[in-house]
Amino acid sequence: MGSGWHEWPLVLFTVLGQCVVGAVIVMGLAWNAASNNSELQQKILRSMFFIWVLMGVAFIASVMHLGSPLRAFNSLNRVGHSALSNEIASGSVFFAVGGFWWLITVLKKMPVAIGRVWLAATIVLGLVFVWAMTRVYQIDTVPTWHNGYTTLSFFMTVLLGGPLLGTMLLQSIGFRFQSIKLATLSVLALFVAIAVIVLQGSELAGIQSSVQQARELVPDYASLQVWRIALLALGLGCWICPLMRRTKPSTFGLLIGFVLVVIGECIGRGIFYGLHMTVGMAVAG
Repeated sequence: MGSGWHEWPLVLFTVLGQCVVGAVIVMGLAWNAASNNSELQQKILRSMFFIWVLMGVAFIASVMHLGSPLRAFNSLNRVGHSALSNEIASGSVFFAVGGFWWLITVLKKMPVAIGRVWLAATIVLGLVFVWAMTRVYQIDTVPTWHNGYTTLSFFMTVLLGGPLLGTMLLQSIGFRFQSIKLATLSVLALFVAIAVIVLQGSELAGIQSSVQQARELVPDYASLQVWRIALLALGLGCWICPLMRRTKPSTFGLLIGFVLVVIGECIGRGIFYGLHMTVGMAVAG
């Protein structure tokens, strides 16, 4: 029992991976929007380098969870039959396809028409990757995970961290892209995340096995969630407050905001892993 931080490699892998998917979508749309300005497109591409670095960090964390790179390769043996294999395979394909698109495009070797199709495929593969992540935890013998809250929470991380990361990188090159709309989307995602916290928290009291109750798995569930919400709100506030004052958010401010959001989502993901309970017979009342 506890906060679930003992699964920190998985916490980092899932949170960073989902933020990367959101950022790729935002920056990919920005790259398309700058189609009449090849110099700006190149600046966008160069700033995307940091997204793929984060994706690399996420995969390193996942390998640390598996124990060795060899186990990571072995886990691909059941693609199509194992949710874990599907997750690793879909993430690897997303990373490879997206990274290759970025490399060839930044080197100016990618034809424009093919590049747009390739980018669209990368975005779709990113969403498939997040979906595959959610399927790993849809285990009917783990009632605290086997629900729609898991899927919703994973996709909300995409909307909470991705737009902020993408906007920060675009701001660093002086390109303001749909900032108000993206900020509004992230705020809506925060409201959904809060609703999930409240609804799931109320349902935990009714989930138990012959040996444990779900609400006892994370004794500090409420206080940790309060910290999580506060960090998410502060993180998004670093982005939204300047917009409300009709001023341009600073890159450093957006960086602080992104770090706060990531910490908040890591707390939430730690709670998620802390709620793991394997039961033969579970009672949901």
